[in-house]
Amino acid sequence: MVLGWLLLLVLALPPGTRSVKDCFFCELTDSLHCPSTHMSCGEEEDCFTGHGVAPGLGPITNKGCLRSTSCGHEQPVSYMGVTYSLVTTCCYGNLCNTAPRPAGTGMAGATTGMALGLLLLL
Repeated sequence: MVLGWLLLLVLALPPGTRSVKDCFFCELTDSLHCPSTHMSCGEEEDCFTGHGVAPGLGPITNKGCLRSTSCGHEQPVSYMGVTYSLVTTCCYGNLCNTAPRPAGTGMAGATTGMALGLLLLL
């Protein structure tokens, strides 16, 4: 019985809260598509997406892991000989710095996990 409740609890947790956090990584790019690979973060790091702007030029972006204390800060970065103002936005789940998901899709996994856990208890 106790094992069933523990399984239910683990399955109900949102993805990214169960183990080591992985994030998408890509170097600074001015492409609309940030070609990403997976990377593992350190204990005090979160996934981030950086968006940079420079007057009269298109935006740049990058992704990866960043210390939690550095999230949300604006910093100058150099890309292709131009200084951009880069702002990082952090998120707190496994591979959470992918493209935005449609509203409501995050709860589908938790609901499914709870339903499976309840079936195992019966």
